[in-house]
Formats: sequence, C-alpha cells, structure tokens
Amino acid sequence: MEHLTSLKSPKRKTTSRLTRNSKILKTIIAAIQDKKGENIVSLDLRKIKEAVADFFIICEANNQPQIRAITDHVEDEVKEKCSENPFRHEGMSNAQWVLIDYVNVVVHIMQPETRKFYRLEEMWNDANEQRHND
Repeated sequence: MEHLTSLKSPKRKTTSRLTRNSKILKTIIAAIQDKKGENIVSLDLRKIKEAVADFFIICEANNQPQIRAITDHVEDEVKEKCSENPFRHEGMSNAQWVLIDYVNVVVHIMQPETRKFYRLEEMWNDANEQRHND
C-alpha cells in the first residue's frame, strides 16, 4: 500500500492577480493614448464578486476609423510588449463598440453615443474608478 504522501498532487503554479501597475494595463492605456482615445477610465473590479474580469478599461473614439485604429494598436502593443493575444474581440464589423478580451482585462472602445447609452461606469459603480486623461 502506498503512503499518502506519494499520492499528493504536484504543486500548482499560482498566477498572481493584476494590479493597477501591471504591465498589460499600462500598455493598453498608453496604446489608447497614442491613438488619441478620449475619456479613458479603468475600473478595478477585483473586489466585486460577480465581475467577469479584474479590470475594465473604457475609452471613446469619435468615429469608426479611430475605433479600428485604437483596437489594432492596443492588440499590436500588447502582443509586442506583453506577449499576449486577446482571448477574443467583438464588434469590429460595425465599430460602434469594440470589446477586446484579455480574460483578466477587458477593453471597451466606444463611440460617445454608445457609451452614454450603455453607461458601463454606472453599471459597475461599486468598482474603484481611475481616469487616465493626458
């Protein structure tokens, strides 16, 4: 009969939680600023039990070409500097609201009217909010 110690599962590598100073967050915000995204806000969702991610980053762009430019630049910069590809992205076909999902960070790039309509900041008003305007 084997001893119980030999039946122990190997130690699992734990992943650390993101913080406001995480490289991926800084990279995303800088990429949005590079392409002149406006009203950039990060919502820290880590203390909200129902949250689907640790952070949301929300910004505005005035037209569809700018939304596409911001989306492409965020994906390129995160790939280059953080070696991360998005899990998925949504909304590129009509470019009113593009969502880039990095699992722990979800980026929302929206036209101003769409942002006013959906009011994500109000929906997640329990989150700690930080503004990132130049």
